[in-house]
Amino acid sequence: MSAAAHLDQVWQTSDDPFGYRTRWYEQRKRELLLAVLPWPGFGRGWEIGCANGELTHALAGRCKALLGTDLHPRAVAAARARCSALAHVEVRQMEHPGEWPDDHFDLVVVGEVGYYLDAPSLARFVARLEESLAPGAVVVGCHWQHDFQGRCSSTAAVHACLAAVPGLARLARYSDADVLLECWSLGPVSVAAREGLR
Repeated sequence: MSAAAHLDQVWQTSDDPFGYRTRWYEQRKRELLLAVLPWPGFGRGWEIGCANGELTHALAGRCKALLGTDLHPRAVAAARARCSALAHVEVRQMEHPGEWPDDHFDLVVVGEVGYYLDAPSLARFVARLEESLAPGAVVVGCHWQHDFQGRCSSTAAVHACLAAVPGLARLARYSDADVLLECWSLGPVSVAAREGLR
């Protein structure tokens, strides 16, 4: 089953098919992701694979401007509704890497989306991502570890491709039986070093 067909099936009957609003697993994952961000605020952020906007809404408090993108129209509609009161948040329907925003970003979150790309598409995706990073940008990858219908690349392969972007240094890594979460930066200064603690 193709990734698009899988997502059509997933989004067919609900605007929260993954339980982003109801599952402790998803709430905990959001909090882990927010906790690994090295700075309290960012200029322009981009969440790739925004789904129904739960993480988008949370990231909005950390970004002066935030773009959320997703492939599926029902996800985009739900994310727009979730963030409708946030004037600095924009949600667009886009299929990556074929469609791409013309901008540079201080924060990019690649959440639960990289594994839908096969190896050539993933390579193109990461090449385009590299061109979209502002100086000192932070990149976060967060992906489910288990197999599922629609998966085209392993989580390990996705994160290895992200880690290979020239200049990115890993700042944080969290892994358990279910999720892999990593944070990299083009400006590899620790939070403690930035605040003069060492």
